[in-house]
Amino acid sequence: LSYGIIATVACLACIGAGLAVLTGIGPGIGEGNIAAHAMDAIARNPEVSKDIRSNMILGIALAETTGIYGFAIAILILVMTVFG
Repeated sequence: LSYGIIATVACLACIGAGLAVLTGIGPGIGEGNIAAHAMDAIARNPEVSKDIRSNMILGIALAETTGIYGFAIAILILVMTVFG
């Protein structure tokens, strides 16, 4: 392959990795909403704070997985471009 094609593929891979990292924005917003609504629910009904807190932690963990997947895909794109 010519150098121009290799450079273009590497450039597009870096753009793709950057877009994959942007998946961290959604989980950040979602986790903030989960925590805010959980605190609001605890303030309204303190007797069930233990149940709300455990459900909040589960929800935050599930929301975080999408960000982790995006980060892992970005690393895979960059590693496969450099070493592939």
